[in-house]
Amino acid sequence: MPKHTVTAALPYANGPVHIGHVAGVYLPADIYVRYLRNAGKDVLFICGSDEHGVPITIRARKEGITPQEVVDRYHEIIGRSFRDLGISFDIYSRTSSETHKQTASEFFKDLYNKGVFTEEVTEQYFDADAGQFLADRYITGTCPVCANENAYGDQCEKCGSTLSPMELKNPRSALSGNVPVLKPTKNWFLPLDKLQTSFLNDYIHGHTDWKTNVTGQCKSWLNDGLKPRAMTRDLDWGVPVPLPDTDGKVLYVWFEAPIGYISATRELRPGDWEDWWKGDTRLIHFIGKDNIVFHCIIFPAMLHLRGNGFVVPEQVPANEFLNLEGDKISTSRNWAVWLNEYLEELPGRQDELRYVLGSILPETKDSEFTWKDYQTRVNSELVAILGNFVNRVMVLTHKFFGGKVPTPQTDGPLQGAKDATRAEIQSHVDDMRKALDEYRFRDGLSSLMNIARAGNKFLADAEPWKTIKQDEAQAADALHFAIEICANLVFATEPFLPFTHDKLCRQLNLIPMLLMVRHFWRDGLVAKPLPAGHPLGEPELLFARVEDETIAMQTEKLLKMKTPDTGAEAALPAAENKPLIQYDDFAKLALKVATVKTAEKVEKADKLLKLTLVADDGEHTVLSGIAQHFAPEEVTGRQVVWLSNLAPRKMRGIDSEGMILMAEDTDGKLVFVSPSQAVAPGSGVS
Repeated sequence: MPKHTVTAALPYANGPVHIGHVAGVYLPADIYVRYLRNAGKDVLFICGSDEHGVPITIRARKEGITPQEVVDRYHEIIGRSFRDLGISFDIYSRTSSETHKQTASEFFKDLYNKGVFTEEVTEQYFDADAGQFLADRYITGTCPVCANENAYGDQCEKCGSTLSPMELKNPRSALSGNVPVLKPTKNWFLPLDKLQTSFLNDYIHGHTDWKTNVTGQCKSWLNDGLKPRAMTRDLDWGVPVPLPDTDGKVLYVWFEAPIGYISATRELRPGDWEDWWKGDTRLIHFIGKDNIVFHCIIFPAMLHLRGNGFVVPEQVPANEFLNLEGDKISTSRNWAVWLNEYLEELPGRQDELRYVLGSILPETKDSEFTWKDYQTRVNSELVAILGNFVNRVMVLTHKFFGGKVPTPQTDGPLQGAKDATRAEIQSHVDDMRKALDEYRFRDGLSSLMNIARAGNKFLADAEPWKTIKQDEAQAADALHFAIEICANLVFATEPFLPFTHDKLCRQLNLIPMLLMVRHFWRDGLVAKPLPAGHPLGEPELLFARVEDETIAMQTEKLLKMKTPDTGAEAALPAAENKPLIQYDDFAKLALKVATVKTAEKVEKADKLLKLTLVADDGEHTVLSGIAQHFAPEEVTGRQVVWLSNLAPRKMRGIDSEGMILMAEDTDGKLVFVSPSQAVAPGSGVS
């Protein structure tokens, strides 16, 4: 039986992940891996933080800290977010680890010793004031395609064009703003042009089973003709080039980042890691469409050149992009739903997000998330169909049969309906397995919900709450079969909705035996009936309705945080130009000076500090999203300006009374709005 090495794209550790990342890569990968495990396959699920590259150095420079401090912060945030959403990596590693540096260096040296690379001296942009060569992302200028004046040296984020620094008009250094100069430098190139004819053409064209969006992009690159690509860069952050006299040069992040899959496997399985990359192994990459060229062309070329038994990717089921409320998700404009914030602000709703995103996965074309659609799908599908069916079955069984599985009838009046429903469920199970084998996760999730729909229809037709009055045996038969449908939902939900799966196990008092699970997912056999007399757990709601106020709050938050579309990374929100107001509007605000008596971090909330403020009318609790900017001890004792008559808002189970005022500059630095000298707590601000 082959091994399955399944990788999910390494997220950049220069910020949190958002729902676009989840829908594009991590949720479909997790569904697939859970499916493989349930089917008894030998599988490793590999991921980790990509901690090198220019975006990280840009953020570090803006914040006045080291790149290592940046990646340490976001590696922890990203890893915890994945765990809290139930993404079941076997390892979540990082590319700043010593194991990775060693593995990437060995990989480069092996290719170098084989004479793979060409050594070339080229002219690259250099910032004389900063005294360093400029990576592509440190160069901005006018896009030759759409005339966006803030395009990067590698890509225009406005029109999506892939660029080189030499194509930009009016180039300028992102470090100093000055016009850069060209200066010669030596780097090592991967000869993709030669590999196109000797390997890549056959490799790409031989994968007729790949998704059309993947093969289409690959063939476009091949049709344009591949060119040698530098595998080293003039930077001071990354894996050093392991050759003599190469100070100030590192491995190109897109050379060493995919090697992170190998180094993570080596870290997890030091004794047999090679078995997961050689021999009878299926290598499957889950990525977004912006990473197709690296995983379908460059990394396979590297593995092919490495030889020594390394396999090349068998499948690369890349997704398209998820849009948000009618607009493209943009981290630079803060137009995103951040995963860590969702988990903080909507606790206990992991499966609701998994379900909604699973229903709209951008598998073959871009799709869109809206908060209103989120509410509709949760309320009308999860609550009204799946949750309603299970709850009715549990409540009725406890009410009429003491919470124990009732005794079924043989050839009773419901036998025909039971046989028809069981056949329908079998069909949905078959469809679900076929969909997952073919990486059609939306269809698989739809088949799961169809099992619950079949259960609702059977229950509505059988009406055990009515027949119990005339024929208790028939009511018992109906509920016995309904519990059998719930058992099928136990198995079916695990890959898609693992937290719901756990709740169903508790309610049915069922620990699914591994053999039963494998019969369901490997052989497609529906669940067997639970024995009469089996005690059930207590009923509990699987899902809670999403109220209008929750949607309004999330939508308002999005609009408040969105920043102008300049096409440039960066700019953190500046002061907004808002419409004129009347004095009476301003007069409604009760602004006071308050003193911070205590400050403490809020558990499992990366951004929140809990402040106790002292004013003229006593003490007040305020939650403030400044934890990533200030330690609690830096805040205690400060005088702040407090908006005291803002309606209280509950966050993380804590009532927050008002808010404190902060100023934020274009570099994202927060500064307290405070009186220039100490005043009595409670003093008015006017």
